[in-house]
Amino acid sequence: MGKQKKTRKYVTMKRMLSLRDQRLKEKDRLKPRKKEKKDPSALKEREVPQHPSCLFFQYNTQLGPPYHNLVDTNFINISIKAKLDLVQSMMDCLYAKCIPSITDCVMAEIEKSGQKYRVALRIAKDPKFERLPCTHKGTYAVDCLVQRVTQHKCYIVATVDWDLKQRIRKIPGVPIMYISNHRYNTERLPDDYGAPRF
Repeated sequence: MGKQKKTRKYVTMKRMLSLRDQRLKEKDRLKPRKKEKKDPSALKEREVPQHPSCLFFQYNTQLGPPYHNLVDTNFINISIKAKLDLVQSMMDCLYAKCIPSITDCVMAEIEKSGQKYRVALRIAKDPKFERLPCTHKGTYAVDCLVQRVTQHKCYIVATVDWDLKQRIRKIPGVPIMYISNHRYNTERLPDDYGAPRF
């Protein structure tokens, strides 16, 4: 007994009339678009992003003690693995008072991670951490941090996530804190916080 040949059945679609078809009645037809002529003497409008007033070239005047550090999920977890006290290590790195801040999105990300991040969750719920409420939809922490830093340039972003670092490097005046050699380091933080350099 041979194999039965199976023929493919293609979906048949109803053919639809175009709204410009001649067979349609005049009231059902789509009206032809009138092309607007551009006036060559008219001024061209462009949308130029407004630069924040807190920046003096690349120097961010809003940064200063006490520093507000936006903390990422992985930063807390790797700090635990490296046996670093978050607040004390930040103060050792910046030589000033530091207030670690954590957004609702980062807290939700830590809570979703389950048992693996239970110590990180306990540390994040510490009263030393400043809680920042989120008003946007969803709980994607990377977008939340980038959006917050773009709006308010008073934060230092503490992260070890490579993609987040790449996105924040494109925003002028926002320093990045990361972990290397079992200690915290900063990227793009000016040497002195006196008057702007000329």
